Amino acid sequence: MEHENDIELYDLFEQVNTIDPSWYDKYDVKRGLRNKNGSGVVAGVTKVSNVHGYLESEGDKIPTDGCLTYRGYDVYDLVGGLETSRRFNFEEIAYLLLMGHLPTQSQLDTLIEAIDANRELPDGFTAQTVMLNNPPDVMNMLQRSVLLLYAYDEAAEDRSVDHEVATAISLLSRLPRIAVLAHYARKSRYEGESMIMHRFIPGQSTAETILSMLRPDRQFTPEEARVLDIMLCLHAEHGGGNNSTFTCRVLSSSDTDPYAAYAGALGSLKGLKHGGANHQVIAMQGEIKRNVANWDNEGEVADYLAKIVNKQAFDGSGLVYGMGHAVYTKSDPRAVVLKRFAKNMAEGTEFEAEYRLLETIERLSPEVILREKGTTKDMCANVDMYSGFVYSMLGIPEDLFTPLFACARLAGWSAHRFEEIVSGKRIIRPAYKSAIKEAQTYVPIELR
Repeated sequence: MEHENDIELYDLFEQVNTIDPSWYDKYDVKRGLRNKNGSGVVAGVTKVSNVHGYLESEGDKIPTDGCLTYRGYDVYDLVGGLETSRRFNFEEIAYLLLMGHLPTQSQLDTLIEAIDANRELPDGFTAQTVMLNNPPDVMNMLQRSVLLLYAYDEAAEDRSVDHEVATAISLLSRLPRIAVLAHYARKSRYEGESMIMHRFIPGQSTAETILSMLRPDRQFTPEEARVLDIMLCLHAEHGGGNNSTFTCRVLSSSDTDPYAAYAGALGSLKGLKHGGANHQVIAMQGEIKRNVANWDNEGEVADYLAKIVNKQAFDGSGLVYGMGHAVYTKSDPRAVVLKRFAKNMAEGTEFEAEYRLLETIERLSPEVILREKGTTKDMCANVDMYSGFVYSMLGIPEDLFTPLFACARLAGWSAHRFEEIVSGKRIIRPAYKSAIKEAQTYVPIELR
């Protein structure tokens, strides 16, 4: 957008919005709700999940292998191994998060039937919402769709347990379908491609539904569906402090409706410092692939990583995207699982060389950062190091990476909203210190 004249609104943007950094130190402000050692400020208590990445001793962080639990169950146990014969897990994990315990087969079947029964969208919703003036980003379309589904819910302001659970299940069911439809609507409008509108097939799991609706020929292998199911499981939940979940809890604490709370969480997840980080990872990896002639030459890879770290390559930030995490130090359990599946999928295919390159980036990045910057902070690969690669091997387009993350994370958002409604009881309202040192004297406009 171009402005018509050089008004001060544009020229003074930085000056007006800059806070003297010394104020943050003077008043011990926890920027980003982080303590000085990088740990998070405790803002609540939860039984939904736990993200553990270090130990604390006398104010110091002691690195340890990462651990992620859902309702006390280790994520490694919940997702299982590489075998493709194992049943789909995402619906079971959704039940665990929403209901607080692992289901019996009968209870799981009931949830699956409920998800299946809610896939249908309201009459005219696709034509009037998904295809009408669709934005160039699928995440914005998901956010708009969730807000507009409020209008189709006659009990949208009902805060009862029945309505809260029913709304969560309906969105768990519908979001994957809306995401795929929005992807094709975007490609049709902005790239001139054909609009593909497959019907969902009753009885398919969430992972199967996504692949069936996305692929023009509707064909996929059990192995592909299993891997996508694992992706959904790993993205389903990640503690109450992550930005989008905290956003959902903040909105829920104000006693807003569930659609508004989940739409807010979607807006947060889109951010490049949160769920949208996978785009940065893919872009950086793409630049490395284009500029390193021999991917198997560790010296060449290290040299280019050094350019990135020294702000001479990629986006000039000095960050190696896909490396490092706010909580995990030695390992991110999601990345550990994805790496195992990525290796298994890539072996013997045209993706094998790319997998080896990602392994090299993961292994060399801490060494390069230490050498170039002297930074000794413990750093491991995070989930985004391999998530985009796995999605790419599944033939899933990049504009659906974060939306599919959102489809899975809705299970976690819902669980945290339920907990906030029942146990939070107070609107979340932290304090901000005013940086205006003295009162200003108002001057009438004609005298300014």
